[in-house]
Amino acid sequence: MATIKDVAKLAGVSVSTVSRALNGSGYVDRTTEERVMAAVKQLNYKPNQIARGLISKKTKTFGLILPDISNPFFPEMARGAEDEASKHGYNIILCNSDWQIEKEKMHLNLLQQKCVDGIILVGSRINEQYLSVLSKSATPIVLLDRTSALDIHSISTNNVLGAYLATKHLIDQGYQNIAHIAGPALSPSAQQRLAGYRKALVEHYRVFDLVLVTEGDYRIAGGTLAMQRLLRLATIPDAVFCANDLMAIGALEALQQAGVKVPEEIALVGYDGINLARYVNPKLTTIIQPTYQMGIMAVQLILETISSGQKNFKSIELDPILEIRESSLRRETYAKTSCISDR
Repeated sequence: MATIKDVAKLAGVSVSTVSRALNGSGYVDRTTEERVMAAVKQLNYKPNQIARGLISKKTKTFGLILPDISNPFFPEMARGAEDEASKHGYNIILCNSDWQIEKEKMHLNLLQQKCVDGIILVGSRINEQYLSVLSKSATPIVLLDRTSALDIHSISTNNVLGAYLATKHLIDQGYQNIAHIAGPALSPSAQQRLAGYRKALVEHYRVFDLVLVTEGDYRIAGGTLAMQRLLRLATIPDAVFCANDLMAIGALEALQQAGVKVPEEIALVGYDGINLARYVNPKLTTIIQPTYQMGIMAVQLILETISSGQKNFKSIELDPILEIRESSLRRETYAKTSCISDR
């Protein structure tokens, strides 16, 4: 590979002149600039972004830490972030934490060592104390799918509202014994969705019973195991709100294996709005989050911070949308309803 010294030698100028010509960081007369660019083209010279980053402290890269790349919810976010970053000449370094706090911290340290220009942290479970240290970093950081009381950018949907809408929908359909497959206890979003579920029950004069709440792991297998536990209860629920779509799909598998009809015997509602939810049978009612748009907005927040040089922290909360499909409707209601979405 050609080096900047090779370009300087071929163009008959100094290395500093080549640097100024390429970066537009100082005066270079037109004739000299043309010689430099001709040498660059002839040698097919590619600037070393890492070396330039060490000097300028700007690497034109963002770090994106996802908790589980196998969950279809997160790649949609990543796509939004990547598309927006690419429009502005930035690249994305993708990291997967596997929902592990220590792995999250490891990736954060590595990304800062690589001098990335910003970090997007998705679904983080690290505590507020550690976040407080991050918020003082010179590297702009955006939390996605999580809120914080600290001075740090965050973009999330209203999880309490989303869970409330899901549970109220089941109440409106006439279901009496509504269970909840919750997300992991350490997940802030899981705690908020549990709160929304409880709020809907209490406000509509239903009993909130912890016996009907079982914890999952946001994965299909976890939803299957959680549903199997609910099926062993003395009083089996007639509806289940799951804290994400993957667990709802796992719950559906458990019900089908047990010969339980959905929604005739047990109704199901998920959360997230992943594409896969449209293709299971029956199609899954879910709470839709604008995941692609959230990825775009995260990059925009970082770019605003870089451009202004100011940490004008923003906490953005978006409203989720209830998407009603077959898995939660009583058959007589489904037959009469013309507004069911097959999207």
